[in-house]
Amino acid sequence: MSALRHTGMPISQLVTRARAGDGDAWRELVDRHNAVVWAVVRAHRLREADADDVVQNTWIALAQHIAGLRRPDRLPAWLATTARRECLRVLRGSRREVLADTVEITEDPPEFHACGEPLLWEALRQLPQRCRELLSLFVHAPDLTYVQVARALGIKVDSIRRTRGRCLDQLRHKLAVMGGDPR
Repeated sequence: MSALRHTGMPISQLVTRARAGDGDAWRELVDRHNAVVWAVVRAHRLREADADDVVQNTWIALAQHIAGLRRPDRLPAWLATTARRECLRVLRGSRREVLADTVEITEDPPEFHACGEPLLWEALRQLPQRCRELLSLFVHAPDLTYVQVARALGIKVDSIRRTRGRCLDQLRHKLAVMGGDPR
């Protein structure tokens, strides 16, 4: 177990220590922020192998660019933006591929989300991608500011609150139609 885990050390301090090669600081950064990366990746509905590659490439990108981070306190937004760009790169590349097998669509919620609320996860799957991305970031990275979320998703800061409200309304409506509890 990392010596730094759950210390509440500020992100900027962890980044400084990771830059210096502190393995415990790296593990703490990954432990704290891997959920942000996975939230972005899941929202893009990549194949499992591609999703794994995107997560790995996002962390590799951080290792390559950590020395140049100007605002270490904005690391979660940097990671989300990097993961989003990597997802889009993979999706652009996959358009050129011809898949021999059919894509397997699982009906079960991801293991990470298994909470006994299958209607909720089904309703979430039916939302537009923008809504899935936005709501995933708010759930998995509640410490992100609206500015960081806007940068990560490539949308205007002023539209975050309205978009989030519309997405939640759509989710409630889908749940109600499906016979679930819209609360």
